[in-house]
Amino acid sequence: MKTPIIIDTDPGIDDVIAITAGLFAEELDVKLITTVGGNVGIENTTRNAVNLVNFLGKDTPVAKGADEPLLNKLVTASAVHGESGVGGYQFEEKAGIANLSNRHAVEEMRDVILHSNEPVTLVPIGPLTNIALLIKMYPETKSNIKEIVLMGGAAQGGNRTPVAEFNIFVDPHAAKIVFDEQIKITMCGLDITRLTSITTENVREIEGYGKVGDMVSRLLSDYDSTTSTQNHFTIHDLCTIFYLTRPEIFKGKRATVNVVTEGEASGCTVTHYTENGHVFVCLDADVEEFRREFVSTFKKVYETMEG
Repeated sequence: MKTPIIIDTDPGIDDVIAITAGLFAEELDVKLITTVGGNVGIENTTRNAVNLVNFLGKDTPVAKGADEPLLNKLVTASAVHGESGVGGYQFEEKAGIANLSNRHAVEEMRDVILHSNEPVTLVPIGPLTNIALLIKMYPETKSNIKEIVLMGGAAQGGNRTPVAEFNIFVDPHAAKIVFDEQIKITMCGLDITRLTSITTENVREIEGYGKVGDMVSRLLSDYDSTTSTQNHFTIHDLCTIFYLTRPEIFKGKRATVNVVTEGEASGCTVTHYTENGHVFVCLDADVEEFRREFVSTFKKVYETMEG
């Protein structure tokens, strides 16, 4: 049976790649894609999500969510992802956006979760604003959330500040709400996303896989030097999808995570390892298998789309 999931996202180059993998994964049933302000503003993240779904020939609904953090002003990462969020790549703008809901993302999430016969897994790969709003506005949804598999945080270090990862830094108050809940959480933070980089050789392998291979390779060619090196690309958000489809690749430890919300360390995820912790922190992986899965995934997407 497929796992029903909701992808909450701020596309974003790595988001686009992760969403593509999720939409074509045989193990997953993407019920809804919700957008949030993060890598770029909400209008661009929503446009990118809709354009991607259309590009891939899917009918997955998209719903626009929070345009700014709970308390802080929005900080974006346009220096990394470009002003549009997808570098210099341009999706074809199709007339009509039938898959864009006219309701707020949190309302759509509530309905999907409460009406699902199977518990739903939430996959947030941007700031956690929408997820925090869902938990606080509709606490009844918690009983039908299987787990939260998120990209965010770090047991050690940061990328927005020396101690804070970007997604958590953007809305630390929302992150604290989410991590403080006793919902099962898997944290794919910088500890694992930096480890599971993709090589230029891997990217060259998929370049010939039709329009999706061309899209992924062109997106990665625009990735900023702060995210990638000359020979490797860090596709942070992809770890969440591969964790769901290939969990055996990953290793980690159970923990509780406290999010710092104020001061110089705002956005820091203070990780306390304990067997009783409700957070599974991914810390290690079979990197070569991860890379093989990357190539295999986009070969399958190509074969499915080109049929």
